[in-house]
Amino acid sequence: MYAFMAFLPILVTIILMVGFNWAAKKALPLAWALAAAVALIIWKMNFYHVISYSFFGILKALDVLIIIFGAILILNTLKQSGAMATINNGFSGITKDRRIQAIIIGWMFGSFIEGAAGFGTPAALAGPLLVGLGFPPLAAAMVTLIYDSTSVAFGAVGTPIFGAMSTIASNLQTAGADPEQFKMALTKWTALTHGIVGIIIPLIGIAMLTKFFGKEKSIKPALEVAPFALFAGVAFVVPNILVATLFGPELPSLVGAFIGLAIVIFAAKKDFLMPKTNWDFPNKSEWEEDWKSSVDVGDIGEAKMSLFKAWTPYLLIAIILVVTRIPSFGLKSVLASQAIEVSNIMGVEKLNYSLKWAYLPGTIPFILVALITHFIHGMNGKQIKIAWTSTFKQISGAAIALFGGIAMVQLMLNSGVNSAGLDSMLTEMAKSAANIAGVAYPFLSPFIGVLGAFMSGSNTVSNILFSSLQFETASILNMPEVLIVALQVIGGSIGNMICVNNVVAVCATVGAIGAEGKIIKRNFIPTVIYTLIVATVIAVLIYTGFNPLPLN
Repeated sequence: MYAFMAFLPILVTIILMVGFNWAAKKALPLAWALAAAVALIIWKMNFYHVISYSFFGILKALDVLIIIFGAILILNTLKQSGAMATINNGFSGITKDRRIQAIIIGWMFGSFIEGAAGFGTPAALAGPLLVGLGFPPLAAAMVTLIYDSTSVAFGAVGTPIFGAMSTIASNLQTAGADPEQFKMALTKWTALTHGIVGIIIPLIGIAMLTKFFGKEKSIKPALEVAPFALFAGVAFVVPNILVATLFGPELPSLVGAFIGLAIVIFAAKKDFLMPKTNWDFPNKSEWEEDWKSSVDVGDIGEAKMSLFKAWTPYLLIAIILVVTRIPSFGLKSVLASQAIEVSNIMGVEKLNYSLKWAYLPGTIPFILVALITHFIHGMNGKQIKIAWTSTFKQISGAAIALFGGIAMVQLMLNSGVNSAGLDSMLTEMAKSAANIAGVAYPFLSPFIGVLGAFMSGSNTVSNILFSSLQFETASILNMPEVLIVALQVIGGSIGNMICVNNVVAVCATVGAIGAEGKIIKRNFIPTVIYTLIVATVIAVLIYTGFNPLPLN
């Protein structure tokens, strides 16, 4: 019963957003209120704690809002400067085929940004870029979220893996295992398993695109581009696996996408494996109402600068992300130490919030690069004013949704502080699911990761929440711990496709506010496909007695 009551706010969120197409800004505050009621009545939490942890969630939402604000500001700045029109023409020069454009920008460029920054940044950057090229905002949001999955396990220079390792440190100590050896094995098997499915993810994304947004409403146009899509999958996956196996979790996505992007653009220019005919969306006059932007995001203007100059802001973003995220350069620790601290929030001991304003991608590089762009693109005062005012207008709807959603997540995370003697709501749900699954646990394990990402908006947070539980369950069921924890990491990556935070962020960035439920509903299809395939791969290994790292 406790597990069901804990799941109730999530269930209500899903029903309202997916079943009734409620906007996130309406559904999530209501879900928070329900979670608060469950915490007070069932978990017997102190009212003051309920308010304190909810307020902590509101503060945590500022991190995400700053990232969204920066991503939208970059887009609006490039529109006003004329750079977006030039970029549009540049991609049209490579190909006018929307399927190939989606693969290059959504899959390859998005994976590179994921490797450098993570935390919802890729879709927030790649989505608007696709909109600038003429994609329906809803289509851009959907496909970039699908593509921001395979690279997530090693996103933000390996942060999700380190999050998992921090959680299972005590488990490894109890088992007498070498943490470094376990980390390398976890990295290797996460990359290998992800890679098997990652090869077909570009094709799945295009199939979703043509099915829901093509004139034909069919996956047939996707099959026409299958050779190139599979080639793009291999171009990222192979270097990703090699780097993961040889060097660990920090650089697989970053380096894999950098190499893959160069290969795929070169192949497209040389017409290698390209489809015989170009594919495009229906005329704008035929677009369904929810395909369009719900806010005025402006047009992309006229091309009036060189392609290199237009791309300079994105080049600066990539360089700054790499330099500030790799510890050996020395800037990561400096920026991360710049923080606004709030200690013992509302008098609750050890409930501390730290706004690492200089380390957030929304600040450095997004806002910083936007300011630089004002000068290098020679923008006038009117253009700058429009870029900033438009950004503030676009972010207002996302703020309400994020405040409600993250307040609910933090309340559920910290609900272990209660007088009923219960674990936190999320732990109660996971434990119940593990007990029910038994020997079928490999098929449930990645879905726990998906659930964690869906609620928290982060693979890293999902891993921190559930990696220890996954490790302990694997030990109880006499299953290879490293493979089960790998399923947790992979599940958290896949959950990026439907996680509330990312959906809200990308919808706000492209102007598709109000369509969050529809995106979650549609992206649930590739989420399940992806999860079941990786679960099957690992289950076959486990059931045949394979254990890459015995701990006993």
